[in-house]
Amino acid sequence: MGSPTIIYKAFYYSGIMAWDVALSLLNLVLFKRPVGEVVPEGHPGYAGNWPEYKPPQEGDSRCSCPALNTMANHGIISRSGRGIKFTDLTRQIRTTYNFSATFCSFVPHYAAFMLNKSYSKDTFDLEELDLHNGIEHDASLTRLDTALQSDQSKIHKPFIEDLFSFATGKDKGKPMLTIKDMSRFSGKRRADARATNPMFTLDLLHKLFGSTNTATLLTAFGGRVDDLRVFLLEERLPQGWEPRIRSPYGLTILKFNQTIIPLEWGIRESD
Repeated sequence: MGSPTIIYKAFYYSGIMAWDVALSLLNLVLFKRPVGEVVPEGHPGYAGNWPEYKPPQEGDSRCSCPALNTMANHGIISRSGRGIKFTDLTRQIRTTYNFSATFCSFVPHYAAFMLNKSYSKDTFDLEELDLHNGIEHDASLTRLDTALQSDQSKIHKPFIEDLFSFATGKDKGKPMLTIKDMSRFSGKRRADARATNPMFTLDLLHKLFGSTNTATLLTAFGGRVDDLRVFLLEERLPQGWEPRIRSPYGLTILKFNQTIIPLEWGIRESD
């Protein structure tokens, strides 16, 4: 298809934001989802029962996003990571991580626009999302920069172990990452990437993409290192796990920004 017109995008984004405000208001007045029932009954992960985990096989497609790779590894989306419908991705992110319908519409639409594809008709392979400086960006918390590792599906374990060492919070005596921890580590990663990658780039938009990805670890996972160790190193959801987001209409864009903005504001490359 041809590129969506500026007018179409303007109407779409305006509509999404108006819808998001409405969902945010409803979340304020309605009861939270009960513990153990955050994932809707009848969907993968209900009551913490996740489908069988299978690591990717030769020829499978994976990308730089742990959340999407994890869904493929559990068969929540195509196990091969290929031929995924944008519309299916919207539905499955919604039920797996309890993000709002607005966020779950926005991200696949943005990806479809980026790839010059139709959100409603086309499919994609996970690796296509790693168009450099599209959504994927330098100074990732879990990957080497593209200039140093072209296959962005490859996890860089030393970064992840270093991230966990920054945890200062506690949850029932167990280590937990906080917004300040994430800001400090993000600053370190940006400084290191700038120093080691001669092709380093990171504009404001991609800084915000990075902080959005980082904020997911604090919202959906509550910053709990035990759960994040499995999620980031194996790209797997532990049996019994469910999203820490209990809002009835999921984590809205408006609410999400209450984590993203202070996280990004607190980043100092000199720290």
